[in-house]
Amino acid sequence: MLVSLNWLNDYIDVNDYKPEDLAEIITKTGIEVESVNPVAEAAKGIVVGRVVSCEQHPNAEKLSLCQVDIGEGILQIVCGAPNIAEGQKVPVATPGAVLPGNFKINKTKLRGEVSNGMICSLQELGVDEKDVPKEYQEGIYVFPEDVNLGDDAVSLLNLNDIIIELGLTPNRSDCLSMAGVAYEVAAALGREYKLAEEEVETSNEKAEKMVKVEVEDPQANPYYGAFILKDVKVGKSPLWIQNRLTAAGIRPINNVVDITNFVLLEYGQPLHAFDFDRFGSSRVVTRRARSGEKITTLDDQERTLSPDHLIITNGENAHAIAGVMGGAESEVQENTTTILLEAAYFNPANVRQAAKDHGLRSEASTRFEKGVDPNRVERAGIRACELLQQYAGATVLEGPAKFDQLDRSENKVQMNSLKINERLGTEISNEEIAYILERLQFTYESNGDEFLVYAPTRRGDIVLFEDMLEEVARIYGYDNLPFTLPSGAAHAGGLSLEQKLKRGMKAYFEGAGLDETITYSLTSEKQAAMLVSKEVEELTPTPVKLAMPMSEDHSHMRLSILPELLQSISYNSARKQQNIAYYELGTVFISQEEEVTKQPHEMLRASGAVTGEWLAHPWQQEKKVVDFFVVKGIVEGLMKWLDLDVKYTKAKIEGMHPGRTAVVTTAEEEIIGFVGQVHPKVQNELGIKDTFVFDLNAEMLIDIYQKEEAFETIPRFPSVNRDIALVVEDSVPAGHIEKTIYEAGAPLVKQVRVFDVYQGEHLEEGMKSLAYRLLYLDPERTLKDEEVEAAHEQILKEVKDKHNAELRA
Repeated sequence: MLVSLNWLNDYIDVNDYKPEDLAEIITKTGIEVESVNPVAEAAKGIVVGRVVSCEQHPNAEKLSLCQVDIGEGILQIVCGAPNIAEGQKVPVATPGAVLPGNFKINKTKLRGEVSNGMICSLQELGVDEKDVPKEYQEGIYVFPEDVNLGDDAVSLLNLNDIIIELGLTPNRSDCLSMAGVAYEVAAALGREYKLAEEEVETSNEKAEKMVKVEVEDPQANPYYGAFILKDVKVGKSPLWIQNRLTAAGIRPINNVVDITNFVLLEYGQPLHAFDFDRFGSSRVVTRRARSGEKITTLDDQERTLSPDHLIITNGENAHAIAGVMGGAESEVQENTTTILLEAAYFNPANVRQAAKDHGLRSEASTRFEKGVDPNRVERAGIRACELLQQYAGATVLEGPAKFDQLDRSENKVQMNSLKINERLGTEISNEEIAYILERLQFTYESNGDEFLVYAPTRRGDIVLFEDMLEEVARIYGYDNLPFTLPSGAAHAGGLSLEQKLKRGMKAYFEGAGLDETITYSLTSEKQAAMLVSKEVEELTPTPVKLAMPMSEDHSHMRLSILPELLQSISYNSARKQQNIAYYELGTVFISQEEEVTKQPHEMLRASGAVTGEWLAHPWQQEKKVVDFFVVKGIVEGLMKWLDLDVKYTKAKIEGMHPGRTAVVTTAEEEIIGFVGQVHPKVQNELGIKDTFVFDLNAEMLIDIYQKEEAFETIPRFPSVNRDIALVVEDSVPAGHIEKTIYEAGAPLVKQVRVFDVYQGEHLEEGMKSLAYRLLYLDPERTLKDEEVEAAHEQILKEVKDKHNAELRA
């Protein structure tokens, strides 16, 4: 809501406050002020002048040589505006004047002729292009005849105004009007304000004799008033009304439209004017639209209606979408003489639906959607009649013709001062509460600590005790509410173990070179069941389907994070990003019900996807492409950080490469996830290259975490390295042999690493050679050769007995 300070001063005197101070007071009473800005940059030395004569410049075809009377004498001014003419009253920048942008006007010569100033356009005076009336967009501005020569043009054009922009919450629709803002400011400052009574002279003829109002859906339209105005002269609205509209961001059009817009801003009640002769009927019928019915609206767009839309008709054809936009067929035009003026109350839900369906959000629909004051609906119509009578010469018929089932009762709210003080921690007396209610202009009944408050209809948001509690608190002053420090023993803040581990996992993945993603929790029906880990499959989950999905691509809750991660890789690969490494720590949704009746279990999982080059050293012409062992190494690093002993077992998972996939299990043989390459068929469907993924049950990892932080002394004694190459059958996993070596060489063997595998010449078919590097160490002493040799022999014996491994010659 844009509030003109000059306009606000018409209702309540705030001249003794600086705009910034007033904005702070308004903010402290609960309505946020988003900005305080002048209408235009400062200008001085601009006066009203009359063009006494206007002749062709002798040396320039497109320039005019004007003699301009400014009240204190006549100035010769050269002007290039195409609409300059003799007899006009125009804004004149005299020599020494300063225009916006610090542009100084001096006496000068143009094509050999002296020019003592400048005749100005609105744009040159700082008015925004969008607010300039169409007839003045290509030339100078022309004042109406009733202004005086020599008057300050800046004041006349309201360019000395300040605009306060309010950021209103949906419940404060009462401040979508200047009257509502005046009530609010009066309450904040402890001053008086009351909306003035309307005064209009009516003819003896009654509106009901010319038009009848029929309402088919009273719930959607509980009040409809039709005012009839004759002898209307459509023309320009007075300058002060144009200024008020321009300050509010509305471009002036003509006196009829401008007055309806002015009353909308003043009262917060939208109105609509129909050309009665073009309306073509003595009946006004409001009803639901028929399916497929059409209307051409004021923007010349043909719109198809549905039964969700309330329309205004002449008994047959639609002439307006109620509360949203009028029809072009009955639009007020220059030759209009008789007006049917609509003042109505429409159900907010119906207006909201129509505005949404047709994409027509307007000043009118915004107010109807949030609810207008029932007691101002008819008054707004009378106020418009008053102004049309004064500025359009209208003859107003008596009455409106109306349908009226509108509830105008005030909401009653019971409140107790003791309860208010208990909630606020204050000691506000009953007298102070009564004074606050009087400042708000709420009528009330009191009996000791008990108050029965009658909330005025302009404040439709006041329904509950809590609403009144807020009113008392904000007018009393939030700054005046007491504050205390927490009492009792102090407790140091900290993270839970789960929070620490989650943050630690993220830090580990990022340290390993992966980027965090946050993908959709919703996916398609097909992808919801893709790449699901075996321990999740064992729960026989059913993908949860949304009752009203926004699209089929996001219709089901995910059972795996990987499909959406792969979609992200596909999206970025298509945009020339080849080396990608993503991870996500998020939830999947497990439900075993066909018809979901309870909340699905949210399982925390850690997933990742990597493709392209893992390392690249172009200068050395070296690079490492991602493979199975890269992602397995990432998982191994995480398990080492968590101090968990896990195993990797070859497995087949739907959507994964059958020869490059392994499940990850704990020492107790519980599956906690998998690691491997995405199936080539899936990769082709997504348009991505070889991609390797992992998916881990982070929830289980956190549950089984038992690591105790400890420090190991750096060994002071030397270690011994021994390499052995073992020939075994091709089917024997290297990890099994590694485990045997650790067991047989304990406690001296501290580290076992596989550094080579060989198959081919000099080895029998079906056999392979595995080379291991063993590290022997005793932290308390120096090892002897015979100790290392004895341990080495024991290892060779154990691997032969358990795996039929022979030492390679």
